[in-house]
Formats: sequence, structure tokens, C-alpha cells
Amino acid sequence: MQRESMQYDVVIVGAGPAGLASAIRLRQLAIDSGHELSVCVLEKASEVGAHILSGAVIEPRAMDELLPDWQAQGAPLNTPVTTDQVYFLTGPDSSIKTPGFLVPASMHNKGNYIVSLANVCRWLAEQAEGLGVDIFSGFAAAELLYNEAGCIKGVATGDMGISATGEHKDSYEPGMALLGKYTVFAEGSRGHLGKQLIEKFDLAKHADPQHFGLGIKELWQIEAAKHRPGLVVHGAGWPLTGGASGGFFLYHQENNQVSVGLIVDLNYSNPYLSPYDEFQRLKHHPLILATLQGAKRIAYGARALSKGGLNSLPTMSFPGGLLIGCDAGTLNFAKIKGAHTAMKCGMVAAETLFESLAKGDEGGTDLLKFNEDFRHSWAYDELYRSRNFGPALHNFGLFGGAVFNYIDQTIFRGKLPITLHDRQADHKSLKPAAECEQIEYARADGVISFDKLSSVFVSNTNHEEDQPCHLTLKDENVPIQFNLPTYAAPEQRYCPAGVYEIVQQQGQPSLQINAQNCVHCKACDIKDPAQNIIWLPPEGGGGPNYPNM
Repeated sequence: MQRESMQYDVVIVGAGPAGLASAIRLRQLAIDSGHELSVCVLEKASEVGAHILSGAVIEPRAMDELLPDWQAQGAPLNTPVTTDQVYFLTGPDSSIKTPGFLVPASMHNKGNYIVSLANVCRWLAEQAEGLGVDIFSGFAAAELLYNEAGCIKGVATGDMGISATGEHKDSYEPGMALLGKYTVFAEGSRGHLGKQLIEKFDLAKHADPQHFGLGIKELWQIEAAKHRPGLVVHGAGWPLTGGASGGFFLYHQENNQVSVGLIVDLNYSNPYLSPYDEFQRLKHHPLILATLQGAKRIAYGARALSKGGLNSLPTMSFPGGLLIGCDAGTLNFAKIKGAHTAMKCGMVAAETLFESLAKGDEGGTDLLKFNEDFRHSWAYDELYRSRNFGPALHNFGLFGGAVFNYIDQTIFRGKLPITLHDRQADHKSLKPAAECEQIEYARADGVISFDKLSSVFVSNTNHEEDQPCHLTLKDENVPIQFNLPTYAAPEQRYCPAGVYEIVQQQGQPSLQINAQNCVHCKACDIKDPAQNIIWLPPEGGGGPNYPNM
């Protein structure tokens, strides 16, 4: 069946901070100059914000530039940070509070806000639509479209109504082609089209491998007497020991709610480690438990984040399009923040695009100028100053890295005349199971800690059951013939949603994929040691539905 098509000047894939900021800035420039410029944003979630997951403490710098009257317009930045606390957990019952003067400058949050990034994106979408941007939710960009010269000319949405066996159901509808003079990719961390573009155009040839963390988060309704709006708690140490690293957060936001989460660096080496279960252990630490006792968990989610920073940043332009925000990897890991840099990246992309289109550009060229324009932005300067943060932790360990980063970030403000690197991809860091100790995790108590399936339930995850599996294998033999004997089937543990199981079929082990559980975190696409699992978008609108994350 022939695809229908729609033509725009600019097509943007992804309604996160980067994509929405780019759309808003494009329309602002067009309106101010009197130019006709059509912009659409394509979002795979059922609504804008439904797949957005972040801590989140947001730095309002980009918002101030993009929409200076955001406070008067009711932007959901309602809880200013009042107190910063940083802890090192020395064991399951002990901790040390870090004096404020020893906390790296990048970790201070004065002037920032505790927010639901999902709600911020919903508000940004309203501003974009008010400026004339078309936003299509529930349609996943499934395929890159090329012209005869090999340039990107747009994307195609996925077909709807295909059965698990590949047949057309009565509800079948072919995907639509969204065509643009330029296409901007803002899918978030490990975007499946961004991954293809990086490989197709060799955009990362001069970059270090991208590095990732898996962020796991819960939202709790706590007792009013324990609520301290504006309190930001960060920490590291236990339970991530023995070659694993990362950090936790506890944010007191509005309405007697707190966000609690754990970020596990995906370069850990022990295949028996389960990021999900490490998070459940964390919540029983007295420092966290004191807040959660007597409270109720109301939401759960997980999402990968790109934390390689400047050293892992690919070339962000290619013939016919741009790669922006976390799709490229603009998160500032030294601050544990990416919304403001993603928004600024999107704004710079819009300015570069508009300048070119206003001169009569018909599209299809490689806007190399964007890379230079981004280099002259404050977002790039931030990434440059924090370029050593992650590599220092990876190369020197938690304590050595902390000392280096204190000197680099606080004394030299990121201007030390050296650049550290970490050139081992995360999926290559696993050791064989025979060389590692098994980790025994306590059974969930259903009060503070929970099993994976009950967590998936409160993530509101839903997929059309009768559809092709969106978690595909390059080689169906690899999980049993390689991953199981060598790494004890780590996909059972690095997935935070119970998607992968080793089951017995006719007395033989087999990999069972419970795709309906998938929360779209992308951990499997990143951490699989054989790089055999490929995440593809399911039918549009599928996945988690985060209400306030």
C-alpha cells in the first residue's frame, strides 16, 4: 500500500527538551522575521511527556533565553532548590556527609528547580503549538528516508495493525512519510535512528565511545511532616561496590512528593549485578528509609542516559539533518543535568537551520556550520569544562576520581590543560561469570522494595500484544550459545523490567522475551555483550505512560 506523505520545512523527531526547544525557536524566528516556515514534531509516546524520565533538577538558563516570561506563563518550575546535601554511603547502615566546601562546584544547585521533566515537556509542547508547530503524538518514527543522492529527506512512521506473525490485521494502516527540507533527530539517549545515522555517516569516527548510565526512579507520596520542599540529596558508594559505580538522588518536590533514584554506570564488570535490585537495596539504607517509611510509591520508571560528554560527542550534522540533545550526548554529567544543554543545543540548531532556510536553502546539504555554531555556545563551554569528569571516575576510581574532579571543577573550573579519555565501550566491560562472585539479593518486601513486575505495573506500560516483537536478535543462537555459558545470561539482570528470561523448553534452556514489559530504557541495546539485541520502536503509542516523572 502506498504511503501518504506530508511535507514540512523542518521535521523534528522526538518531543523532549531538545526537540521542543528547537521547534519553538524555529517558529519564533520565522514569526519575528515574517518568513513562512512549517515545523512538525513526531513523538512515539501516547502523549508528550509519557516517555520522559529524569530526576530532575533543572537549570533554567536555556528556559530564560527561549521563553523569558516562563514564570508568568505558568511553566511548571515550582520548587526552587533550597538545600544541597551530598553523602557517601560506607555500608548498608552507615554514611558520611560531605562538607559543602568539598563538593565540586558543578554539583551545587543554587538557582535551580526540582521539576517533573515530563510536565515541563508538556508545557513546552503547549508553547510550541501556540506558535504554530504541528505535534503528532502516538506515531513512532520507524524508518529513515533517503533521496536519490543519499541524503536524509525525512522519516516514515511505523505501520499500524500488523500481527505478531507479520500479517495485516483488520486495523492495518500503513505508516506515513514525513518529509522535510531538513530532519532534526532528538530521540533522547540511544535513539534508534540516531544510532543508525551515526553508523551510516561515520559521525563518531573522531569521538570516544559513548558511555551510558541506567537511571531507575520512583516517585513517592510521603508524610507531610517529613517533606522538605527544595531539598536535594545526592550520593555515591554503597550498594555499588566491587567495580560498579554510579550514584543516587533524593529530591523533595512539590505536593509532598519525593523522587528517589539510582544511576548505575553501564560499564560495570560483574554480569551478576542487577541495577534494579541494587536500587531496591538502596532504599533500605537508613538515609533513604527515614523518608520513605510510612510513604506510598506511586510511579516507577527507567531510562538510559548518555554521559560520555564532550569526548564522546559525534559530528552532529549530516546530509539533510542534524543530531541534537541526548541523541548526540549533550548531557553534562558533572552536573547530572542534561535538560538545559539539550534545550540550548536545540535552540542553536534552530538558529542554524533558519539562517540557511531564510536564504533559500532547499535542503539536503550537510549543515557543517551547526557544529561550529554549537562550539561557540555556552552549552559547549560547559561540556568542555566537564570533559574529564566521567573519565576521571572511570580511570582513577571513586576516591581518586573525586579528588581529581574537586581540583578540576572547583579550583581550575574545568580548565586543567589535560584531557582524560575512556575508550572502552560499556558492553565490553563485562567479565566472564566464572571470574565473578554471584550477588544474592533479598526478596522484595512489597513495602519499600518491590519486584519487577509490580514496578512495571505502576509505570503504566502497555503495548498492543498482537504485534511483531520490537526487541530483535541479530542471531537467535547467541543468547543460549554465548551469553548463557559465558556471562550467565546477563540480560535477565541488566533489564529493569523483566523482559528477558531463560526458560526451559523440552529440557533445554531458551530465551523468552516478554516485550510487553519493555519500558523503553534501551539498556539491552547498550549492555548486551555481543551487541546482538536491537531495540526497534513498537507500534506507536506503546510503552510506559509516565504521569509526573
